[in-house]
Amino acid sequence: MIPDRVRARDLVGYGRAGKSFSWPDEARVVVNVVLVYEEGAEYSVLWGDDRNDGWGEYAEAGVEPPHRDLGSESHYEYGSRAGVWRLGRLFDEAGVRITVSATAVALELNPAVADWMRERDHDLLGHGWRWTETWRLSRDEEREHLLLAIETFESVLGHRPVGWNSRSGPSESTRELLVEEGGFVYDSDGSADDVPYYAECLGRPFLVVPYSKTYNDSRYLVSPGFASPRDYLDTLTFGLDELLREERPSLMTVAVHARWSGQAARAAAVRHFLEHALELPGVRFMRREDVARWWLDNYPP
Repeated sequence: MIPDRVRARDLVGYGRAGKSFSWPDEARVVVNVVLVYEEGAEYSVLWGDDRNDGWGEYAEAGVEPPHRDLGSESHYEYGSRAGVWRLGRLFDEAGVRITVSATAVALELNPAVADWMRERDHDLLGHGWRWTETWRLSRDEEREHLLLAIETFESVLGHRPVGWNSRSGPSESTRELLVEEGGFVYDSDGSADDVPYYAECLGRPFLVVPYSKTYNDSRYLVSPGFASPRDYLDTLTFGLDELLREERPSLMTVAVHARWSGQAARAAAVRHFLEHALELPGVRFMRREDVARWWLDNYPP
């Protein structure tokens, strides 16, 4: 006997035939590049937290509270001081408009990044008030953080986010809080498909623009993962080429972090992928909000 709560999961999706749809200009693959910007919002005793976020690239334990982890702090600072700008130059030189998945605190601490987003028309994917794990919060605490994030984004960037992506994954309350708040049109807390889909929440359909842990530079930090920037480049180019070969429309999310892919060797892999993708017919770059708006307008629930 399968419990009803298990049957409530959607394990079928669009089924064997897939979803019949088209992208703007009949593109075969839409690529959305997501620059993840979290620097300064991580767990730290400076915030009064009971732990310090580590570098993520070494097996050794980080510095334990009540002491500051100055080495890890400098790693995050590299992302905000150098890495974000190296990647920003690559995107701007390629003429690709991207999505910035930012914590509100990170933009508040480095408002020049918000200025660059406005100047280049890169869109925002809300990534929390701070870079914290929502499942560790009560529902009321999570709601408070959500409202703080919106208020901060409006102050620093000039507008609120319409999409949301939690650290690592959402809590059981996250999507309900987004629906209750009322200003969100999609979230990216699911990775259940290659194209957008609707999830049921509080008795209504809510759009999910799926995220990816596969085309994500966080795999530099796991084992088995990326041992070299070539591993990441191969994963991206193989993935894009295969999606094009399938001859059915698809969405490819490429996620890079300022402190990781902002390092020169890894940024080179991002640059080579952009150059490869821009040469291929049938590939179109779109911001995440544009993907969501297209889907809502053309394929409503």
